Amino acid sequence: MSSSVPPRPGSLSGLTELEAKEFHKIFVVSFIAFTLIAIVAHILVWSWRPWIPGPNGYAMLQSHANLALAFTNVHPVLTHVVNALT
Repeated sequence: MSSSVPPRPGSLSGLTELEAKEFHKIFVVSFIAFTLIAIVAHILVWSWRPWIPGPNGYAMLQSHANLALAFTNVHPVLTHVVNALT
């Protein structure tokens, strides 16, 4: 059951220094790309629907909710609930 390939000395991962540098480079580039995509996604979502309310609180979003209800054919119970909240 012994392996015919001797273990590489000096590395816990078993990678040579050149292989470790190559892996590190790929890891860093992938991490930066992921982070940039996440930042762009957060900016787009923030511009679509901010998660921190404005000066009037969430009340200013109520008109948008009523507009969305007007354009969609929702159940009458939901319309009654939204109207009760306003």
